[in-house]
Amino acid sequence: MKKPELLAPAGSFEKAKVAFEYGADSIYCGTSKLSLRSRVEIDDNELEKIIDYAHSIGKKVYVPLNIYARDSMYEDIKNQIKMLEKVKADAVIVSDGGIVNMVKEIAPSLEIHISTQTNVVSYHSSKFWYDNGAKRIILARELQKDELKEIMKNKPEDLEMEMFIHGAICYAYSGRCHLSDFLAGRGANLGDCAQSCRWAYNLYLEEKNNPGNMMPVEQDENGTYILSSKDMCLIKELPEIIDMGIDSLKIEGRLKTEYYLATIINTYRVAIDEYMKNPKEYDYRKYLTELEKTKTRGLTTFYFNDKNNKDIQEYEGKQYNPNYEFGGKVQEYGKEKSIIEIKNRLQIGDTLELIIPNKIEVCRFTIDKLWDAETDEPIEFVNPGKEGQKVKLNIPVEAKENWILRREKC
Repeated sequence: MKKPELLAPAGSFEKAKVAFEYGADSIYCGTSKLSLRSRVEIDDNELEKIIDYAHSIGKKVYVPLNIYARDSMYEDIKNQIKMLEKVKADAVIVSDGGIVNMVKEIAPSLEIHISTQTNVVSYHSSKFWYDNGAKRIILARELQKDELKEIMKNKPEDLEMEMFIHGAICYAYSGRCHLSDFLAGRGANLGDCAQSCRWAYNLYLEEKNNPGNMMPVEQDENGTYILSSKDMCLIKELPEIIDMGIDSLKIEGRLKTEYYLATIINTYRVAIDEYMKNPKEYDYRKYLTELEKTKTRGLTTFYFNDKNNKDIQEYEGKQYNPNYEFGGKVQEYGKEKSIIEIKNRLQIGDTLELIIPNKIEVCRFTIDKLWDAETDEPIEFVNPGKEGQKVKLNIPVEAKENWILRREKC
């Protein structure tokens, strides 16, 4: 049984460091202009910095270049491809055939991964891309497990397969959607999705024989989130996926917080490692409990087990687990006083959970003292008033830089 790669998102250098600290074998990140995430905090210099750091610790970086490009964009694309070859990106993620050809022509040393945006749902399609230079296929999210097994059985032997196991899904086919462009003038397939599917809508039925007689169809006082999807979670199905021989397991979320990344990446890291060591004792429930502490929406297995699965829509429009929030990030550990970059209000009496890399168990403790980070004077509470604001507190176990603290709100 082969251990799969755990592939995580990173929307900045700081997020990349957190992803690696919590067990990602590789990350995917791209610049804002050409990678379907116009709000990421990465430019060319930042990207090079991330790649250099990753390689220094034996990790990999895959760079999305997966827009559907207009002809006017190809000069920028050419420059980006040359830059990626120069900084030794481990792969480029592509969905447009024109960009595939350009990568092959001007940067043949760059490994090509075919984006999930290409909607590959068969081994026939996989072989097409393989014959056109692909090293890896990122399969469509909509596949069932029997279809995945068929692809794995019939694909070219040295063609790698990657699939999403956790994160946001789209009501459109693998994210190929025009709703945002239509409603907000922001093109989802050019990296600027307004997430129109997540908005609340007021729906009405009109009586055909009595035009103008509009009867509202409502779910709750916020409207109906009829297009909003739950988040994919395949922690229970992880053993089946590993047993199929899938090469890379992918987490969605380049725009998510460091707290989200630490929780999700660490949980899947431990789950993969423990299953590989002792398959018979795999118990998904302890991992699911941890994942649910930071879920952004309801969780679903999507179509993996059943094409007729109806448990997909997120009707409530909830965004976060109300019982937990991002508390802070360790900047410097000290036996008596550790320096913490705060992310939310902290006060004496608060319960915190330190997320420890490679462990599913957290270190849970209560804040008994706080000190001002600059004056070292005792304080009762601290509010986040500026970016990078810090405080000192005592952590009962040794902690490292970039470890994440979760604040319990209940």
